[in-house]
Amino acid sequence: MQRRFMQAQGSRAAPHIAQAAHLRPAGHVREVLATGIAILALAAMTIAARAETVITAHGISTFGTLKYPADFKYLDYVNPDAPKGGEISEWAPGTFDSLNIYSVKGVPAALSSIPYESILTGTSDEIGSAYCLLCETMEYPEDRSWVIFNLRKDVKFSDGTPMTADDVLFSYELFRDKGIAEFRSVANEKYQSVEILAPYRIKFTFTPGVSFRDMPASAGGFPVFSKADYQKNNRDLEESDLRPFVGTGAYVLDSLQPGQKIIYRRNPDYWAQNLPFGIGRNNFDRIRIEYFGDDTAALEGFKAGVYTFRSENSSKNWATAYDFENIRNGTVIKTELPNGNIATGQGFLFNLRRDQFKDPRVREAIGLMFNFEWSNKTLFYDLYERINSIWQNTEMAATGTPTPEEIAILQPLVDEGLLPASILTDEVVMAPVSTVQRSLDRGNLRKASALLDAAGWIAGDDGMRRNDKGQTLKVEFVEDSPAFERVINPYVENLRALGVDAILTLVDPAQMSQRSDPPNFDFDIIVGNAINGGYEPGSELKQAYATVTANNSTRNRAGLNNPALDRLTTVVEGAKTRAELDVAVRALDRVLRAERFWIPQWYKPTYWSAYYDQYEHPQTLPPYALGEMDFWWFNAEKAEKLKAAGVLK
Repeated sequence: MQRRFMQAQGSRAAPHIAQAAHLRPAGHVREVLATGIAILALAAMTIAARAETVITAHGISTFGTLKYPADFKYLDYVNPDAPKGGEISEWAPGTFDSLNIYSVKGVPAALSSIPYESILTGTSDEIGSAYCLLCETMEYPEDRSWVIFNLRKDVKFSDGTPMTADDVLFSYELFRDKGIAEFRSVANEKYQSVEILAPYRIKFTFTPGVSFRDMPASAGGFPVFSKADYQKNNRDLEESDLRPFVGTGAYVLDSLQPGQKIIYRRNPDYWAQNLPFGIGRNNFDRIRIEYFGDDTAALEGFKAGVYTFRSENSSKNWATAYDFENIRNGTVIKTELPNGNIATGQGFLFNLRRDQFKDPRVREAIGLMFNFEWSNKTLFYDLYERINSIWQNTEMAATGTPTPEEIAILQPLVDEGLLPASILTDEVVMAPVSTVQRSLDRGNLRKASALLDAAGWIAGDDGMRRNDKGQTLKVEFVEDSPAFERVINPYVENLRALGVDAILTLVDPAQMSQRSDPPNFDFDIIVGNAINGGYEPGSELKQAYATVTANNSTRNRAGLNNPALDRLTTVVEGAKTRAELDVAVRALDRVLRAERFWIPQWYKPTYWSAYYDQYEHPQTLPPYALGEMDFWWFNAEKAEKLKAAGVLK
């Protein structure tokens, strides 16, 4: 693509040379032509040198500088002397029938992406930095309109074959043509060309007019597969498959029992194990994932030693279920570890494609009937805090009324009729507050009733609400986790008191995927996450909130389809400084919350972890990862004691 572009550019200069040529003898023409070309080339080089300063670096940061220098020895948060060996085992819910996590078909196994690496990698102790992993250096101009990766010559795929620029180009084109809709849309919109400059040198040129801020990091962020393996074994990125692709990662598939268990083993010949990003990491010989039908069975499996590390997500379990013998005698450690990550945007997601949810007053009314305060006290043992913002616990969360800087972003959208004028003056939408004494808050019930009356959903003699066509206001919660049953059932009862025909339907994970994923989107309300894009959100927000993804994206399950959001995500992408980014995200947060496309749930700023006392971790954990499979390690002496005591086999 790039070569054709350059040829087209050159052909436009030819007529000017031809017009001068017919006035002079042929020899003189050749002399003038040669001289002219030399002068033009020199001038072009001079202009380019003035206009474009090329940076050569070992990584790139969105804002500010990189924490680690080019000659760093190992990451600050690892133990460089951590021993290799042993096994860590965890659990996953439901079942699986595929190892292709990049296809919308099938249910991928846990850790399906573990065999793959990308050109750039991040760290767990800084924000917005991407370092060369598969590359030695990267080159880019100050405006970041293109990037060249100078690939390492010692990178090997797990089958021992070398990785080259040809594999990188092949992988990019594979995702561009067969990847999920979100990636295809970004690739077709933002990448002007990708070309191999040398066997270990590849250039990505970005489309003029798009925001270049995140593009070099984005170009280095997709997984790299072996082209030879893919073609030889008739792989298909779009299809479900129990054969993993060949990648460069530290772990490869060891064995599996479909739907029951999967084991990954550390590749002893991993190419980067003695390099800075490999030292102190990938310490376990094996990573095993055991599958259980539900959380109750999984917890019993943990108590019995079927698996050995458990991240707890249930407040009820954390408060009541960890009083067993191995906890009491200290052979199982129960601990809360610090979690510095941005709060997840977990909430109840509306399917905005449904007619009954088109009116925001209906969505607001339904949101009023979820009583977090009662749920937290009665069901969660007061262990959670309420989410309000999609960027909760950061400077990007909108508060109060818009600042002048936010108004400057929102005003043009109001002037064009894309947003109501009230967005400029109203307080940001907050989650409603309910009484803790009982599940049904009478005050919120009255507010919700008034909203539904105004929206044309009137309560009949039987108490059920119907529109002017006689249709009942129906709401089906679709859920695959029985643990949510105790949360949703009181919510359903509150909605029925409002006159809403609400029900909860429990399905298995395969059915959940089929109903919640494109192209079906066969649900009214599900539990999901509002995508926040982390601490430096950029192009991924378009995958979650842009009109183009409203009916084809697993990240935009709600079906948001609002031109104002398209414009605001573009503003976020174009932010040049940290201050600009914070303001842009606050404006976006304000508008998203006004859309009422979700009913925010809860979060906890710590990790709840329990594990058999055979694992160790660095004394100081990094702020943005627990990292038990990354930089923890196995203590063989402790493991032998557990076996001798009959705690583990």
